Amino acid sequence: MQRSTNKRIMAGEMEVPTNKIICGDCAAVLQSFPDECVDLIVTSPPYVECRKKTYGGIHPDHYVDWFLPRSQEFLRVLKRTGTFILNIKEKAINGERHTYVIELIMALRKQGWLWTEEFVWHKKNCYPGKWPNRFRDAWERCLQFNKAKKFKMFQESVMVPMGEWRKSRLRKLSATDRQRDESRVRSGFGKNISNWLGREMAYPTNVLHLATECGNKNHSAAFPLALPEWFIRLFTEKHDVVLDPFLGSGTTAVAAKHLERRYIGIDTNRVYCEMAAKKLGEVAVQGSFKWSI
Repeated sequence: MQRSTNKRIMAGEMEVPTNKIICGDCAAVLQSFPDECVDLIVTSPPYVECRKKTYGGIHPDHYVDWFLPRSQEFLRVLKRTGTFILNIKEKAINGERHTYVIELIMALRKQGWLWTEEFVWHKKNCYPGKWPNRFRDAWERCLQFNKAKKFKMFQESVMVPMGEWRKSRLRKLSATDRQRDESRVRSGFGKNISNWLGREMAYPTNVLHLATECGNKNHSAAFPLALPEWFIRLFTEKHDVVLDPFLGSGTTAVAAKHLERRYIGIDTNRVYCEMAAKKLGEVAVQGSFKWSI
């Protein structure tokens, strides 16, 4: 199944199907794509032994072997200046954390990926709970991988307001505040408070505090729209191509369209593809981005 606005871009002699949802396994679908045709990959793959009715469920001991043929295609289609964001979380099995996420990181590095950064998605409205030996997870990993050390990144696009604290804290600076104050524990870190004078915006940390609510009610593991939006702003420009190879209900594609980026969504589940297509048809596009030629 393919849903399209008939928008295509060329990469060499091959066409890249953009603004399209493709129903199929990304390992096979991406083989028809040309090399280096995607600017950003943002995705949350099926977790181990979860969603068995829709994705079959993958045993944790086999997860890396299942993932690597797919990530090999990701590596091929991603531009050298592009970024791959992998939203994933290890599962507790038989009373302990399984190591499949750590094993996957190591395997991806051997495959040729650079593990550039790790963002933490803090689910700030996570429902509390406990098990005999642990509490409920309130966070997930968003792992950043790149093909090269130099990649596109627009840090100013995700800056946040400084906050009201600066009005009182910066009103009267001490002598220490006006110079680099080295850490007392000799960690090598230091700060110069006076650098904040006159600033209205600040750079965020790598912890993203986002609620888990979303408009979708028919998908078991949809992430909030704000999550892919944040990474799309950080790593792409208007009209760039954003791929989600495990599209689910379509959140990444919706975020991409809203921000005037081209999207490609792939999923094995036909019901989710239909759901995503319906959502995308209702999305208003910012600015004057043209979706047909």
